[in-house]
Amino acid sequence: MRLALAAESQGGLNLHSSIRILGIDPGLRITGFGVIDKVGQQLHYVASGCIKTPAGALPERLKVILNSLGEVITLHQPNQAAVEKVFVNVNPQSTLLLGQARGAAICAAVLANLPVGEYTALQVKQAVVGNGHADKEQVQLMVQRLLKLSGTPSPDAADALACAICHAHGGQGLGALATKGFRVRGGRLV
Repeated sequence: MRLALAAESQGGLNLHSSIRILGIDPGLRITGFGVIDKVGQQLHYVASGCIKTPAGALPERLKVILNSLGEVITLHQPNQAAVEKVFVNVNPQSTLLLGQARGAAICAAVLANLPVGEYTALQVKQAVVGNGHADKEQVQLMVQRLLKLSGTPSPDAADALACAICHAHGGQGLGALATKGFRVRGGRLV
């Protein structure tokens, strides 16, 4: 299995009053995942990482995504999942392959009886950065700040965490987030 995890202890959290959300950024080569806890209006980082599939036959690659996300679900026990929707790419073949990777990710959540929320990249960026056309670096920075991470998550893990954050706030924009001390002006965090 090619699963890279970065987890932090969540000592002191009352998990009985929290919701644990698994965010998924599907990709055939790299699928990002991020797990957060929502306690009241507070968000807490649990884990994030990337599932890397080996080159080879499509069915085997989809199996790696399905099985690896199943392991993440078993390990972290989320209550809900959020998955980024596929956008229509210039290359129809790429869009089809991405859709199949997304299907494998959704199946992993459904097999674990998790309700699945689906969000477009525009919705996720709008909810996390305040700009639906934000670049990857802006998403990484805002995820790092909102979750009080000591380092910058990889782009795929950051996108997955952003999807979980978007879901935690019902897909709403920055107004629903606890962003004390953070403002977005002209698409930049200030």
